[in-house]
Order: sequence, then structure tokens, then C-alpha cells
Amino acid sequence: MNPNRRLGAWLTLWAAMLFLLILIGGATRLTESGLSITEWHVVSGIVPPLSSAEWNAEFAKYQKIPQYQAIHAGMTVEQFKAIFFWEYVHRLWARLVTVAFAVPLVWFLARGMVPQQVRRRLWLLLVLLGAQGALGWFMVSSGLSVRTEVSQYRLAAHFAAALLIYSATVWTAAEFLVRSRIAPSPQSRRLRHWSWGLTGLAILTAIAGAFVAGLHAGHAFNTFPLMAGRVVPPGYAALSPWPRNLFENVVAVQFNHRCLGLLTLVSILAFWWHSRALALPAAAQRAIAGFAGVAVMQVGLGIATLLLVVPVPLGVAHQAGAVMLVTGGILVMHSLRHDS
Repeated sequence: MNPNRRLGAWLTLWAAMLFLLILIGGATRLTESGLSITEWHVVSGIVPPLSSAEWNAEFAKYQKIPQYQAIHAGMTVEQFKAIFFWEYVHRLWARLVTVAFAVPLVWFLARGMVPQQVRRRLWLLLVLLGAQGALGWFMVSSGLSVRTEVSQYRLAAHFAAALLIYSATVWTAAEFLVRSRIAPSPQSRRLRHWSWGLTGLAILTAIAGAFVAGLHAGHAFNTFPLMAGRVVPPGYAALSPWPRNLFENVVAVQFNHRCLGLLTLVSILAFWWHSRALALPAAAQRAIAGFAGVAVMQVGLGIATLLLVVPVPLGVAHQAGAVMLVTGGILVMHSLRHDS
């Protein structure tokens, strides 16, 4: 296997690990497990509690925070172990993901297999990984003293950073594995610019979904397509000043996510329909068709998740769909690259 194929295979596998990390993070949020570990120990935190005394000590720390006192008062140690599991697995897998990037990167660099133009990007990804860990703790710390849950702003920032790292990885893996480009033309240029906008819209919709998760907005207005029997639900602009509604008002946050999701779907389907009339390479046609298919699936998952009041498996599947949609957008953008 030539060096480019090896690098591409490594980054593809690592992107899959990132994908799983994002899903574990979603499950951690949906099960309200994120505050179960109240300290951040990078090395010693790898080992979970093993004895009854250690479990009782860990549980005693959790009992001191507002979430336990306001929501989980009376929880047993056995019940605590269930929520501890998700946060522990999330942190452990994040550590493994970091090792799975850093060690091969050093190995490839030591053998001179990484092209000069990509080295800086890979080092930047490593730095972003470290920053993401710190951002994760910054998010958790917001729910340890006054709040009963983490800040939706910090949750959305943590998720957005994960999408950034993941998207850069998918793009870079595709660069190593797919070298072909298409001939430039006015039509292909327009299509390429359109793909950029659609990928950005998919990312924006996903981040809006993080605000829905952060405010538990999916547990309200569990009907579709109307909310409280209206197109625009009552209470949409209840907060003042008005911009707060976009990030802090459950009604507005859910409504905006719905609108963004439907706009994303319609825009991607229009993009796919328009592309059918153009002479594109088979790889680009497949990427665009896959992008459209995932968009339809994702909206269906979103509606089902809402109507069933966010069961954890469906909520995680919906988050997986969001990451898959962003993946599709990145691959479409890559398939429409020009020769020059």
C-alpha cells in the first residue's frame, strides 16, 4: 500500500472513531449522565471505581452538586453507576481517540510519509483535540455549582468543535484516497459553491439541534407539523431582549431547528434534482444522491424522535444522522473539486 493510501486508511478509521465518540457523547447527554463525574483527572481518571468504598466516595461527590439535590435526590449507588457508565465511557473513548491520532501521526512523520502541505493541518488537529478536551471540562463545570445541567451554549460549542475536527478529518482522508478532480465549467462552479452552502446549512442545523438537546426542547410540542396547533407557536418571542429567544427559549429553539431541518432537506433535494441534468462524473453523482438520501432519512428520524418524545436510541440515531449528513456534504464538496 502506498503512503497516501495508508494515510487515508488511518484517517478514515480515525474518523469512524470520532463518529462513535460523538454518538457516545449524545447518549451521555440524553441519559443525563454528563455530570456524574465531578472531577477531571487526565491520567488517574482512566481507572474507574473498583471497590464499594471507591463507588461510595464517587457517589458522595455527585451528591454535593445541584443536579443530584434537585433532580436525583434519593438515587441509589446502583442507579448512580448507570449514569456514571456513560460519562466514563465517553471520557475513556476520548482518550483512546487522542492516542489513536497522536501515535500514528508521529510514526508517519518520523518516516517522512506525510506531505508537507498536510503536516500543519494534522498538527492543528492534534492541538484542537487537546482544546476539545478542555472545552468538554469547561462544559461540565457549568453544571457543578449553580445549574442542574450544563450550559446549552457550552454544549453547542463542544458539539460544534467535534464537528469541525470530524469534518477536517473526513476531507483530509478523502484527499489521500481520491485524487481525481473534475473539469471546471460555469455549471460545475455553481454546483460546487452550492455544495459549500448546503454543507454549512447542515452544520448550522446540527448545532441548532445541540441547543434543542441542551434545553430539553424535544420534550415539548411533540406534534408535527404544527406546534400547539399553530404554524408559529405561542411564546416564540417571550424573552427580552429578543436575541435571547434564539438560544434560551424552548419554543423558539425547537421551532427554529424544525425550520432549519426542513430548509436543509428542501435545499438538498433541489440541489440533487438540478445536478441530474449535468454531465458529472459517476463518483460525484453517487455522492450527491447519497447526500439527498441521508437528508430524507434524517428528517424522518427527527420527526419520529419528536413524536415519540425523544427515546434515547432514536435520539442517538438522529444525532448520527446529523453527522452522516455533514459527512455527505463534505464528500460532495470533495467530489466537485476542479482541476485547477
